[in-house]
Amino acid sequence: MNTLAGKHLVLGLSGGIACYKAAELCRALVKAGASVQVVMTEAAEHFMTAVTMQALSGRTVYTSQWDAREANNMAHINLSREADAIVVAPASADFLAKLLHGRADDLLSLMCLARPIESVPLLVAPAMNREMWANPATQRNVAQLKADGVHVLDVGQGDQACGETGDGRMLEAAEILEDLQAFFAPKLLAGKAVLVTAGPTYEAIDPVRGITNLSSGKMGFAIARAARQAGAEVTVIAGPVSLATPRGVRRIDVRSAQDMFNAVQAQVAQAQIFIATAAVADWRPDTQADQKIKKDGSGQTPQLAFIENPDILARVAQSERAQKGALFCVGFAAESHDLLAHATAKRLRKQVPLLVGNIGPSTFGQDDNALLLVDAKGATELPRASKQDLADDLMAEIARRL
Repeated sequence: MNTLAGKHLVLGLSGGIACYKAAELCRALVKAGASVQVVMTEAAEHFMTAVTMQALSGRTVYTSQWDAREANNMAHINLSREADAIVVAPASADFLAKLLHGRADDLLSLMCLARPIESVPLLVAPAMNREMWANPATQRNVAQLKADGVHVLDVGQGDQACGETGDGRMLEAAEILEDLQAFFAPKLLAGKAVLVTAGPTYEAIDPVRGITNLSSGKMGFAIARAARQAGAEVTVIAGPVSLATPRGVRRIDVRSAQDMFNAVQAQVAQAQIFIATAAVADWRPDTQADQKIKKDGSGQTPQLAFIENPDILARVAQSERAQKGALFCVGFAAESHDLLAHATAKRLRKQVPLLVGNIGPSTFGQDDNALLLVDAKGATELPRASKQDLADDLMAEIARRL
C-alpha cells in the first residue's frame, strides 16, 4: 500500500543547513506518487535555490506572500486549501516559535496559520543546533505545538554542521518519508501491541562455526514496519540480520533459537498479536566446543549430536492466553515443496488460526515474495509482490480476522 500515491503535499522550507535534505525528500515524495508544491522562506533561499526545488517538484516554487501569480493574491489561502497536508522540513527554532504564537510575516507561516485545521494536518521536522533544541524555550514550544495538534517529528542525533554532536539534526529524507507513509496509513491495528520474530537463528558448533539458514529477515522487518504504520506498538525480536530497524519499532537482537525463545517468553505477555516470521532452527548441537574443532588429516569427521530446539510458535499458540483468544497468533512456514499440504499440516499441529506459507528457496534474501494464507476455511494466495506490499496486505487480513 503506497499511502502517498495521489496525495498533494505542500513542502515548506524554513532557514537552515538542513535544506539540502529537503531536496532529497522532495524527490522521494514525487517518486512515491505525491504531487509536491514547494514554499520557501527568504531565509531558506540562502541555503537552497528555488530553481533546484522547482526542478525536483516539477512546479514553480512560491517564496512570497505577494506573489502576483495568484489572481486573488491569496496564495496563503489557495495553496493550503489544495493540500492533503503541509510538511515543513526543515522547521527551524525560529519557525517553530512563529507557529506557536501565530505569527504570520511570510508566506509559509501565513499559510500554516490559515490552513483548515480539521482537514489539512501540519507536520514539522525540527532542525537546529543541539543547544537550541535542548533550550527550555524550544522544548516548551514543541510541547505546546503538539498540544495544539501539530505533528512534530523526532529529531536525529549525530554530527552537526557547526561541528558539535548531539540531538537536533533533521531526520534523513528516508526517515521522514517513512513517517509520512505511516501518518497516512489506515490505523487498522490502533491500540494493539504486536510482537514479531524475524530472520534466522544461529546455532554454534564451536567459536567460529555454526548452523544457520538463508533467511534475510526482510519479510519480518516488512511486517514490523507495516504493523507500526497500521497504528500498533511493535516489538521485533531479530536473529542475526543486517537490516535497519523500521521507524518507531522496538528491536531486540538475539542469536540462537533458545535466545529467541527466552526473548519471546519475556515479551509476549504484553502482546495481543504474535507473528512468528523467523526461520528458527529445529535443532542445535548438543554441545558447543570451547575451541575451534581442527581437522587432523586423518579423514575422520567430527561426530555431532543434535537436540531439538523449543518450538516457539507452538508454545505461544497453545498458551492459555492464545487459546482463550486474548492473543492472535500467526505462523510462517518456509517450505521447499508441497506448500499447501505442509502449511495446512503445520497450522493444525501448531494450533494457530492463521498460517502463512512461502517457498523458502525462491524468497530468501529477495525483496519480493508470494504468500499462501491458510486458515480453517481454506487457503488464499497472495501473488508475488514486494515484501512490503505483502506485509501491508497481511496486516489488513489480520485486522479483518480480529
